[in-house]
Amino acid sequence: MTPVSTRLVRLLNMVPYLKANPSITYAEAAADLGVSRKQLQQDLDQLWMCGLPGYGPGDLIDFEFSGDTIKVTFSAGMDEPLRLTSPEATGLLVALRALIDIPGVVDPQAALSAIAKIESAAGTVSHDHTHAAAAVEERAPIESDTAAAVRAAVRDGRALCIEYYSASRDQLSSRIVDPIRVVLVGDHSYLHAWARDADGVRLFRLDRIVEASVLDQVAVPPEPAVQAPPDTSLFDADPALPAATLLLAPAASWMFEYYPMRILEELPDGYHKAVITYASEDWMSRVLLGFGADVAVLAPESLVARVRRGAAAALAAYADLTG
Repeated sequence: MTPVSTRLVRLLNMVPYLKANPSITYAEAAADLGVSRKQLQQDLDQLWMCGLPGYGPGDLIDFEFSGDTIKVTFSAGMDEPLRLTSPEATGLLVALRALIDIPGVVDPQAALSAIAKIESAAGTVSHDHTHAAAAVEERAPIESDTAAAVRAAVRDGRALCIEYYSASRDQLSSRIVDPIRVVLVGDHSYLHAWARDADGVRLFRLDRIVEASVLDQVAVPPEPAVQAPPDTSLFDADPALPAATLLLAPAASWMFEYYPMRILEELPDGYHKAVITYASEDWMSRVLLGFGADVAVLAPESLVARVRRGAAAALAAYADLTG
């Protein structure tokens, strides 16, 4: 299965290539582009549905097929140099700078180089190019070997051997996985991959992958797993539901893998402040009481009071039992 990013690059290059080679044959184009005739036809069908906003006649990329030859009759500007408006350039710069600090998503050095080029092309630098030089010379964040290995495996379609820390079991395990993609969920990046030992799709948090090495094996995740979007329902929260702010002791850190929680703050000594949504305050209080001193409720006040009353009632019942 060809990665989406690889096909996108090929599609972006096809229009100027075909424009520069009018009435080229299918066989010649397929050979030059390094694809089969079937893939070339699929790419042309895809391009035929692309174009400028409006997407009506005169907006979409158009071709003329005569016998066994291909000719671009309307390129929708795809063969022209990219020209960004100021808001578009600003949006790209903000997104790139945000992605630099997220492990496994982009090559920090390549992102920094792109930032410098966009800043220069968008005219955000002075005439003496002082800002452009500063952007080029800015040091990119040091990418960990683990993040680089994950990114390389996803890009090249290679299997990975990872040492993964499981918070629920408080132990390291060695796994061989077939990477599918890197996804962002909340404040963390995850490797979406087919876990061979579990025979299923799993999300591995990148900051819990202690070590990763790219194997000399082609990644072979099942096609349905590749086509299906990652299941992030565990992390989704309904904004219409009430939310509780909790203080979790290190012993309760396994909760992050089993409850839809979002970390607000990492505190000293392994403590975390986190938020969780709930539908029933009665259910939420019963769940929290089961964790004892490992979880403290900070807000809302109504839930704090309910948990306090439940704890007092439990202590009173134990006192009665002991006479």
